[in-house]
Amino acid sequence: MTGNSSPQLWIYDTTLRDGTQREGLSVSIEDKLRIARRLDQLGIPFIEGGWPGANPKDVQFFWQLQEEPLQQAEVVAFCSTRRPHKIAASEPMLQAILAAGTHWVTIFGKSWDLHVTEGLKTTLAENLAMIRDTIEYLRAQGRRIIYDAEHWFDGYKHNPSYALQTLETAIAAGAEWLVLCDTNGGTLPHEIMQIVTDVIKTTSSDIQIGIHTHNDSDTAVANALAAVMAGANMVQGTMNGYGERCGNANLCSLIPNLQVKLGYKCIEDNQLLQLTETSRFVSEVVNLAPDEHAPFVGRSAFAHKGGIHVSAVERNPLTYEHIQPEQVGNRRRIVISEQSGVSNVLAKARCFGIQLDKHNPTTQRILERLKELESEGYQFEAAEASFELLMRQALGNRQQFFEIKGFQVHCDLVQEEETTSSLATVKVAVNGKDILEAAEGNGPVAALDAALRKALVNFYPQIASFELTDYKVRILNGHTGTSAKTRVMVESGNSHQRWTTVGVSTNILAASYQAVVEGLEYGLLLHSQAEAIVRASS
Repeated sequence: MTGNSSPQLWIYDTTLRDGTQREGLSVSIEDKLRIARRLDQLGIPFIEGGWPGANPKDVQFFWQLQEEPLQQAEVVAFCSTRRPHKIAASEPMLQAILAAGTHWVTIFGKSWDLHVTEGLKTTLAENLAMIRDTIEYLRAQGRRIIYDAEHWFDGYKHNPSYALQTLETAIAAGAEWLVLCDTNGGTLPHEIMQIVTDVIKTTSSDIQIGIHTHNDSDTAVANALAAVMAGANMVQGTMNGYGERCGNANLCSLIPNLQVKLGYKCIEDNQLLQLTETSRFVSEVVNLAPDEHAPFVGRSAFAHKGGIHVSAVERNPLTYEHIQPEQVGNRRRIVISEQSGVSNVLAKARCFGIQLDKHNPTTQRILERLKELESEGYQFEAAEASFELLMRQALGNRQQFFEIKGFQVHCDLVQEEETTSSLATVKVAVNGKDILEAAEGNGPVAALDAALRKALVNFYPQIASFELTDYKVRILNGHTGTSAKTRVMVESGNSHQRWTTVGVSTNILAASYQAVVEGLEYGLLLHSQAEAIVRASS
């Protein structure tokens, strides 16, 4: 980990501006404020909030932060240079920037002569005037300037002399940071390192250099690391790598690589522990599923499936883990599947608070039953709740909260309205008493779930707090047509926990029913265990 003598790097988050340009991602003002405050807690020093004046949402966002400022981060307004042949002081968009009330403003300007002549339809000299006039005006208004050199690397490769002129103009006008942008994402790490080295040699010694990379060549993180190693001391990126096209440099990978592996100081070590939680928080707010296989923060980042791997990690985690998962707020997971060995079963049992002996015949029976069920289509690596119930069944300590006696489902299709109404009837036994209940739903699974809850809630009131949060169906052998086997995964949860169960059958309703029933059963098991802990501590 880092120490007090570690060189400082400045992290600049642009999730709320560049990240929201990702296709399919949309956020409200409230969403942006929630993300900004979470990034502030993480210790990010610069948070780019958007382009005030470009839309009403960004204007209101900056107004809100003027009323309730962040704790430590500098919120940054973003804007372009003035338009060709205008005066910066009379530009309405720059008035909106000033009204945002931020100390720091990021101004982007053209570095590539192609963009000047073809995009702006102006002269190279006028582009330099646009950079100079905009920065000088904002400096005169008391703002500190970060200059984003757009398309820098493409511009430098095509016309290095002119590209360097744009930087020199920004420095002379009062910019404190020069951020070199790989806007098209087509530059490779060795080019980044060489060009950043060239820039640092040819610019003023007191100017600070930043890097902004896009992921179109799948090298955004590597490119940012190369720039830092060449001397850049600001890194721009987004949480989870969100951004237009293929995304931006992912701060969830950059921060731990820079801090844990290269020894730079990005955020405090205790804030680094919040990285995984922050990544998932942001994905939740923007309503995108977390990337379970993301480095460092993904659920599978420290998951071990092969029996040999598990056995080695149990002895020494360094054998298959490049860092300690706890350093970034993640955790090790032992995955159960047909590739598992006894080590997987023993490790997973410990996670459930169950102690097994590898020489115990029951342990081998659990492993054999696991492999048998997975060959039939079950998948326990994503349904750990079902595996715990299977394990407890084999050990003879699976608590029977209720007994299923049967169910029926009736569906009506109203063709004129193109709607389906379902009615489910279930029969269960609790404490020797039979209960028959019926319930309606907008589909057969919803009706089944509602009928089960209705039958059980008087005996187990805690069921009212359970909810079915996700439902996934996969056809396992589609070549058999309508007789194909179906696997159903059901995610359930309460106010503070989530768990997943699985069902497999050639009848999709039977598979769904199995998964829903086990979801309720496992929730009752968790509640029972929590109550036992409370009783033991009182």
